[in-house]
Amino acid sequence: MSAELSEDLKHLLDEPIFVNIATIQPDGSPQVSPVWVKRDGNDVLISTTVGRRKEQNLRRDPRVTVVAQPFNAPYTYAEIRGTADLTTEGGQELINELSLKYTGKPYAEFNPASADDAERVVVRITPRKVVGRI
Repeated sequence: MSAELSEDLKHLLDEPIFVNIATIQPDGSPQVSPVWVKRDGNDVLISTTVGRRKEQNLRRDPRVTVVAQPFNAPYTYAEIRGTADLTTEGGQELINELSLKYTGKPYAEFNPASADDAERVVVRITPRKVVGRI
């Protein structure tokens, strides 16, 4: 069953806030990365590339946690626990949209070295539970 994001959390995710995504390593230990984020309804979307550790971890085990913590309110946060679905469809479009949101530039302009990147992956996280104070 899917959990609902609060209106305050939806608003926060629509801003250019960095979130941390935690995945599970093959040995069971956590792996955490700061990432750009987009919201699509109640789902949370991030971008990565084929072959990166978080992509490999999520293909093996789709359980994931995303933590949003506003920089101007460090004692408030939301932890979004859920499962991830991965697809390469729309991957380049998502990274370009995120780059415009966070940098005001197309991704290729913000990161010229990205021309050598592996194929982009859209990670769609469906919330199962949301905890915290947002």
